[in-house]
Amino acid sequence: MTSDWQTVHQERRALAEDLASLTPQEWATASLCEGWDVHDVVAHLTGSARTTRRRFWWSLIRAGLSFDRANAREVAAERAPSPAETLQRFESTITSTEAPPGPLTTRLIEIVVHGEDIRRPLGIRRPAMPPELRDTLAYLARDHLSGGRKRLTGLELVATDGGFTIGSGQTVQGPALSLLLAASGRPVALQDLQGPGLALLHSRLGA
Repeated sequence: MTSDWQTVHQERRALAEDLASLTPQEWATASLCEGWDVHDVVAHLTGSARTTRRRFWWSLIRAGLSFDRANAREVAAERAPSPAETLQRFESTITSTEAPPGPLTTRLIEIVVHGEDIRRPLGIRRPAMPPELRDTLAYLARDHLSGGRKRLTGLELVATDGGFTIGSGQTVQGPALSLLLAASGRPVALQDLQGPGLALLHSRLGA
Protein backbone atom coordinates (compact mmCIF):
# COMPACT_ATOMS: atom_id res chain seq x y z
CA MET A 1 0.00 0.00 0.00
CA THR A 2 1.44 3.38 -0.98
CA SER A 3 1.69 6.38 1.29
CA ASP A 4 -0.99 8.03 -0.87
CA TRP A 5 -3.49 5.32 0.04
CA GLN A 6 -2.48 5.68 3.67
CA THR A 7 -3.36 9.38 3.48
CA VAL A 8 -6.73 8.59 1.90
CA HIS A 9 -7.44 6.12 4.68
CA GLN A 10 -6.43 8.65 7.32
CA GLU A 11 -8.80 11.21 5.80
CA ARG A 12 -11.67 8.71 5.73
CA ARG A 13 -11.02 7.77 9.34
CA ALA A 14 -10.93 11.42 10.44
CA LEU A 15 -14.23 12.09 8.68
CA ALA A 16 -15.83 9.02 10.26
CA GLU A 17 -14.81 10.33 13.68
CA ASP A 18 -16.47 13.67 12.95
CA LEU A 19 -19.62 11.97 11.67
CA ALA A 20 -19.94 9.83 14.79
CA SER A 21 -20.97 12.80 16.92
CA LEU A 22 -23.58 14.27 14.55
CA THR A 23 -27.25 14.50 15.47
CA PRO A 24 -29.98 13.31 13.09
CA GLN A 25 -30.69 16.95 12.28
CA GLU A 26 -27.06 17.53 11.33
CA TRP A 27 -27.11 14.50 9.05
CA ALA A 28 -30.02 16.19 7.25
CA THR A 29 -28.09 19.47 6.80
CA ALA A 30 -27.58 20.63 3.23
CA SER A 31 -24.01 20.01 2.10
CA LEU A 32 -21.97 22.10 -0.33
CA CYS A 33 -22.96 19.61 -3.04
CA GLU A 34 -26.10 21.00 -4.62
CA GLY A 35 -29.11 18.81 -3.91
CA TRP A 36 -27.31 16.56 -1.42
CA ASP A 37 -27.48 16.61 2.35
CA VAL A 38 -24.75 15.25 4.62
CA HIS A 39 -26.31 11.79 4.55
CA ASP A 40 -26.20 11.74 0.74
CA VAL A 41 -22.54 12.74 0.60
CA VAL A 42 -21.54 9.97 3.00
CA ALA A 43 -23.50 7.47 0.91
CA HIS A 44 -21.67 8.70 -2.20
CA LEU A 45 -18.28 8.33 -0.52
CA THR A 46 -19.19 4.81 0.54
CA GLY A 47 -20.20 3.81 -2.96
CA SER A 48 -17.11 5.38 -4.48
CA ALA A 49 -14.83 3.50 -2.08
CA ARG A 50 -16.45 0.24 -3.20
CA THR A 51 -16.28 0.98 -6.92
CA THR A 52 -14.00 -1.13 -9.06
CA ARG A 53 -13.12 -0.08 -12.60
CA ARG A 54 -15.51 -2.69 -13.99
CA ARG A 55 -18.32 -1.59 -11.69
CA PHE A 56 -17.70 2.05 -12.64
CA TRP A 57 -18.11 1.43 -16.37
CA TRP A 58 -21.10 -0.85 -15.89
CA SER A 59 -22.83 1.74 -13.71
CA LEU A 60 -22.11 4.52 -16.21
CA ILE A 61 -23.44 2.47 -19.13
CA ARG A 62 -26.61 1.62 -17.19
CA ALA A 63 -27.05 5.34 -16.52
CA GLY A 64 -26.85 6.18 -20.21
CA LEU A 65 -23.33 7.63 -19.77
CA SER A 66 -24.72 10.23 -17.37
CA PHE A 67 -22.48 10.82 -14.34
CA ASP A 68 -25.35 12.55 -12.54
CA ARG A 69 -27.69 9.56 -12.96
CA ALA A 70 -24.94 7.13 -12.01
CA ASN A 71 -24.19 9.12 -8.85
CA ALA A 72 -27.88 9.35 -7.95
CA ARG A 73 -28.26 5.58 -8.23
CA GLU A 74 -25.12 5.06 -6.16
CA VAL A 75 -26.41 7.33 -3.38
CA ALA A 76 -29.80 5.59 -3.38
CA ALA A 77 -28.10 2.20 -3.09
CA GLU A 78 -25.70 3.15 -0.29
CA ARG A 79 -27.92 5.44 1.78
CA ALA A 80 -29.27 3.29 4.61
CA PRO A 81 -32.54 4.02 6.44
CA SER A 82 -30.65 5.55 9.37
CA PRO A 83 -27.49 7.67 9.63
CA ALA A 84 -25.97 5.13 12.03
CA GLU A 85 -26.28 2.39 9.42
CA THR A 86 -24.85 4.60 6.68
CA LEU A 87 -21.93 5.52 8.92
CA GLN A 88 -21.31 1.84 9.59
CA ARG A 89 -21.21 1.20 5.85
CA PHE A 90 -18.78 4.08 5.35
CA GLU A 91 -16.54 2.86 8.18
CA SER A 92 -16.33 -0.54 6.48
CA THR A 93 -14.67 1.14 3.47
CA ILE A 94 -12.03 3.14 5.35
CA THR A 95 -9.14 0.91 4.28
CA SER A 96 -10.51 0.05 0.85
CA THR A 97 -8.17 0.45 -2.12
CA GLU A 98 -10.86 -0.05 -4.74
CA ALA A 99 -11.20 2.90 -7.08
CA PRO A 100 -12.83 3.97 -10.33
CA PRO A 101 -10.54 4.82 -13.27
CA GLY A 102 -8.17 7.72 -12.68
CA PRO A 103 -4.97 8.64 -10.85
CA LEU A 104 -4.74 7.86 -7.15
CA THR A 105 -4.63 11.57 -6.36
CA THR A 106 -8.30 11.79 -7.37
CA ARG A 107 -9.15 9.60 -4.36
CA LEU A 108 -7.50 12.12 -2.06
CA ILE A 109 -9.22 15.03 -3.78
CA GLU A 110 -12.56 13.29 -3.36
CA ILE A 111 -12.30 12.58 0.36
CA VAL A 112 -10.80 15.98 1.23
CA VAL A 113 -13.27 18.02 -0.83
CA HIS A 114 -16.35 16.01 0.12
CA GLY A 115 -15.17 16.06 3.71
CA GLU A 116 -15.34 19.85 3.54
CA ASP A 117 -18.70 19.65 1.76
CA ILE A 118 -19.87 18.11 5.03
CA ARG A 119 -17.79 19.95 7.62
CA ARG A 120 -18.15 23.55 6.48
CA PRO A 121 -21.95 23.77 6.66
CA LEU A 122 -21.75 22.20 10.13
CA GLY A 123 -18.97 24.49 11.36
CA ILE A 124 -16.58 21.59 11.98
CA ARG A 125 -12.90 22.43 11.85
CA ARG A 126 -10.98 19.74 10.00
CA PRO A 127 -7.67 18.18 11.09
CA ALA A 128 -4.30 19.42 9.83
CA MET A 129 -3.81 19.52 6.08
CA PRO A 130 -2.13 16.52 4.44
CA PRO A 131 1.15 17.51 2.72
CA GLU A 132 -0.16 16.03 -0.54
CA LEU A 133 -2.47 19.02 -1.08
CA ARG A 134 0.14 20.56 -3.36
CA ASP A 135 -0.08 17.53 -5.65
CA THR A 136 -3.88 17.64 -5.69
CA LEU A 137 -3.89 21.29 -6.75
CA ALA A 138 -1.27 20.65 -9.41
CA TYR A 139 -3.42 17.82 -10.76
CA LEU A 140 -6.59 19.92 -10.87
CA ALA A 141 -4.76 22.75 -12.64
CA ARG A 142 -4.20 20.49 -15.65
CA ASP A 143 -7.30 18.27 -15.48
CA HIS A 144 -10.00 18.78 -18.11
CA LEU A 145 -12.57 16.28 -16.84
CA SER A 146 -13.10 17.92 -13.44
CA GLY A 147 -13.15 21.42 -14.91
CA GLY A 148 -10.09 22.33 -12.86
CA ARG A 149 -7.99 23.43 -15.81
CA LYS A 150 -10.75 25.71 -17.11
CA ARG A 151 -11.14 27.33 -13.69
CA LEU A 152 -7.42 27.82 -13.06
CA THR A 153 -5.92 28.72 -16.45
CA GLY A 154 -4.10 32.05 -16.24
CA LEU A 155 -3.98 32.04 -12.45
CA GLU A 156 -1.11 31.65 -10.02
CA LEU A 157 -2.25 29.94 -6.82
CA VAL A 158 -0.22 30.79 -3.73
CA ALA A 159 -0.83 28.68 -0.63
CA THR A 160 -0.17 31.02 2.27
CA ASP A 161 -0.04 28.13 4.74
CA GLY A 162 1.67 25.58 2.52
CA GLY A 163 4.70 27.35 1.12
CA PHE A 164 3.99 26.47 -2.51
CA THR A 165 2.79 28.05 -5.74
CA ILE A 166 0.89 26.44 -8.62
CA GLY A 167 0.46 27.89 -12.11
CA SER A 168 1.23 31.31 -13.54
CA GLY A 169 -0.72 34.48 -14.21
CA GLN A 170 -2.84 36.66 -11.95
CA THR A 171 -2.27 35.77 -8.31
CA VAL A 172 -4.87 34.23 -6.03
CA GLN A 173 -3.65 33.47 -2.53
CA GLY A 174 -5.02 31.93 0.61
CA PRO A 175 -5.10 28.69 2.62
CA ALA A 176 -4.27 25.58 0.59
CA LEU A 177 -7.56 23.91 1.47
CA SER A 178 -9.58 26.91 0.30
CA LEU A 179 -7.61 26.98 -2.95
CA LEU A 180 -8.42 23.30 -3.44
CA LEU A 181 -12.12 23.88 -2.79
CA ALA A 182 -12.23 26.79 -5.23
CA ALA A 183 -10.38 24.72 -7.83
CA SER A 184 -13.06 22.05 -7.29
CA GLY A 185 -15.85 24.54 -7.96
CA ARG A 186 -16.91 25.49 -4.42
CA PRO A 187 -17.69 29.25 -4.38
CA VAL A 188 -17.87 29.28 -0.56
CA ALA A 189 -14.06 29.11 -0.48
CA LEU A 190 -13.68 32.44 -2.29
CA GLN A 191 -14.25 34.35 0.95
CA ASP A 192 -10.93 32.97 2.23
CA LEU A 193 -8.94 34.10 -0.81
CA GLN A 194 -7.50 37.36 -2.08
CA GLY A 195 -5.34 38.78 -4.86
CA PRO A 196 -5.68 40.39 -8.30
CA GLY A 197 -6.87 37.12 -9.87
CA LEU A 198 -9.76 36.66 -7.45
CA ALA A 199 -12.28 38.49 -9.65
CA LEU A 200 -11.48 36.16 -12.56
CA LEU A 201 -11.81 33.06 -10.41
CA HIS A 202 -15.02 34.47 -8.95
CA SER A 203 -16.52 34.83 -12.43
CA ARG A 204 -15.47 31.31 -13.44
CA LEU A 205 -17.21 29.84 -10.42
CA GLY A 206 -20.35 31.78 -11.27
CA ALA A 207 -20.41 33.33 -7.82
